[in-house]
Amino acid sequence: MTDPAISLDLDYLPQLPQDKSLGIGCIGAGFIMADCHLVAYRQAGLNPVAIASRTPERAKAVAARHDIPKSYSSYRELLADGKVQVVDIAVPPDVQLEVIREVIRHKHIRGVLAQKPLGVDYAQAKEIVALCRDAGLTLAVNQNMRYDQSVRACKTLLKRGVLGEPVLATFDMRAIPHWMPWQERLGWVTLRIMSIHHLDTFRYWFGDPQRVYASTRPDPRTAKKFSHQDGICLYILEYENGLRCSSWDDVWSGPAQEGTAADNRILWRVEGTEGTAKGTIGWPRYPAREPSTLDFTTTRQPGYWLQPRWSEVWFPDAFLGPMSELLCALESGETPSINGEDNLQTMALVEACYLSAREHRAVPITEITSGP
Repeated sequence: MTDPAISLDLDYLPQLPQDKSLGIGCIGAGFIMADCHLVAYRQAGLNPVAIASRTPERAKAVAARHDIPKSYSSYRELLADGKVQVVDIAVPPDVQLEVIREVIRHKHIRGVLAQKPLGVDYAQAKEIVALCRDAGLTLAVNQNMRYDQSVRACKTLLKRGVLGEPVLATFDMRAIPHWMPWQERLGWVTLRIMSIHHLDTFRYWFGDPQRVYASTRPDPRTAKKFSHQDGICLYILEYENGLRCSSWDDVWSGPAQEGTAADNRILWRVEGTEGTAKGTIGWPRYPAREPSTLDFTTTRQPGYWLQPRWSEVWFPDAFLGPMSELLCALESGETPSINGEDNLQTMALVEACYLSAREHRAVPITEITSGP
């Protein structure tokens, strides 16, 4: 008889709110909002009621595309709309604090889904969390890789103990993202943009590490456009129980854009005392719909690789997860798992990576969180 703990029903989909009628106000009308958030929300029957952008014409076009009743020429006008009960913020990180300061002034707004990274650094993220907490506003952070289907399914395996005690976990990313214009003014490439997904996923799977060692170098391609330090990023997370996690975040991925054949992918692997899980992240193939995958083997069913599959994809389907979790939290009165206080630990881990790479040493996470 098959052990029920290794069922291929891996609880990889988000819980949906019973009441889908809460009015969502969308701030920002770029790719992430127009092609990911709103696509996922409409598929699930959520209720975006208004959108605003620094480019009003873009807001109008996205409103028409997604059948949103109102578009506004500024986010301040949107926030004054009494039908907006939840705010979905998709603006650059150095603008997010300014927007949050305005959001908390409007008592009809109950919840906020903020983008990652939550501000430009750990200190600013702490300020955003404090502002929302003091205003009684439920804050969730859009760490959407937690809702990638393979990542979520692996979490189920870990909770069921199918893999035993985790020993080693890795990401191997060889992919060339589409960079946003605001990254040039901030001088960021990978750590706060892509690595933050992997760092947060390690936290989601295993909790908080004790320390991190990171090594970075500029990406040769992006270095031609603007100066930066965090192009190609390698890092190791050390846990008190002996677990080690590591990632190679390679956004150079060889001279594929300069003429060679491409070999772009994201692979992950978790090895435990009683089993191994490995997977792929389908995002590098976007806009093609390539689902992420998971294969696992366990001593509870020796000699087999089990291969659950699904049709959903990270971009855009998984973007339903963070908003749905926020709406469920508002419905139940509970705290979302992707709350601001939790996300401060992810921000601290990213900050520790920057410090480690700069000073060529391992950095305890408490060195960041115990600061002023």
